[in-house]
Amino acid sequence: MNHPAARILVADDDSATLELLNEMIKNLGYRPQLATNGEEALEALRNDPPDLVLTDVMMPKMNGFELCKRIKGERTTRLIPVVLLTGLGSTEDRVMGIEAGADDFISKPFHLSELSARVHSLLRLKQFTDDLEHAEEVIFSLALAVEAKDPYTQGHCARLAHYSVVVGRRLGATDDELLSFRRGGILHDIGKIGIPEKILLKPGPLTEEETVVMRSHPIKGEDICKPLRSLNKALPIIRSHHEWFNGGGYPDSLKEDQIPHGARIIAAVDYYDALVTDRPYRKALPMEEALRMLHEAVDSGHLDPSIVQELAVVISNVGDSWASRVGTELRHIHD
Repeated sequence: MNHPAARILVADDDSATLELLNEMIKNLGYRPQLATNGEEALEALRNDPPDLVLTDVMMPKMNGFELCKRIKGERTTRLIPVVLLTGLGSTEDRVMGIEAGADDFISKPFHLSELSARVHSLLRLKQFTDDLEHAEEVIFSLALAVEAKDPYTQGHCARLAHYSVVVGRRLGATDDELLSFRRGGILHDIGKIGIPEKILLKPGPLTEEETVVMRSHPIKGEDICKPLRSLNKALPIIRSHHEWFNGGGYPDSLKEDQIPHGARIIAAVDYYDALVTDRPYRKALPMEEALRMLHEAVDSGHLDPSIVQELAVVISNVGDSWASRVGTELRHIHD
């Protein structure tokens, strides 16, 4: 079954081949978009990303390998399937295509049946990927819905996502780890969506029973995000961001290196952010006083001293602009 809305970008410097592919794609029920070289194709991609790219390898200005590498290297286009059309048959050429991130190869001269099968298969896979992205967006929206319940926490998730990455970079985290920190920062409190508002927004101290309910939110958050495999690396952060370095936290009473690294970073950033932003029971604290309390949290066994040391450097660099530097826009969560 064809996907009538699918748009396929074709890049080829040979006008006859371009016209042939144009007609083939129309006959398959898809919408063609034509480019005569790699640079033209890349510009079209950035303006309006298609559902799939068919590109010749040997083109002027930018060859197909480089075009593919650029597509796969950008956040907004990296999930678009790329098929290399090539008359090159050597193992070396195919390795170059794989290294560039190509999803498939079609050898010239090609047949309509082969083109149809490859394109249909990749578009179906793209639809599955889009569905997963939409599911992620729903979960991120839920996280923002939790934040929106309390006007005092506006921008809190974005700040945790941003500053946890800044601290993580200073500590030598990998790109995959930084992505998990960013996602964990946004989603750390998503489990609060399952906490009754009378507890969540209670202005005074919680009762013992209410405290038990409130402390269930890390596990609830993990359960919400667990079905999405793309969020697997953020799950330890979501579950463990309320653990204390001395073992006095919850839900698992982990301590020191038992606590996931990302959770220790989020805990420290979370602690400081709460101090320097307005709360219903007090105004935001000055940076110097908040820094003093941050170090006291290390002395009391709450926070990881090595992380607080790096966070203190970041705080000194941004000063009183901590809360104003980061907005609530979260579209770059996949960076």
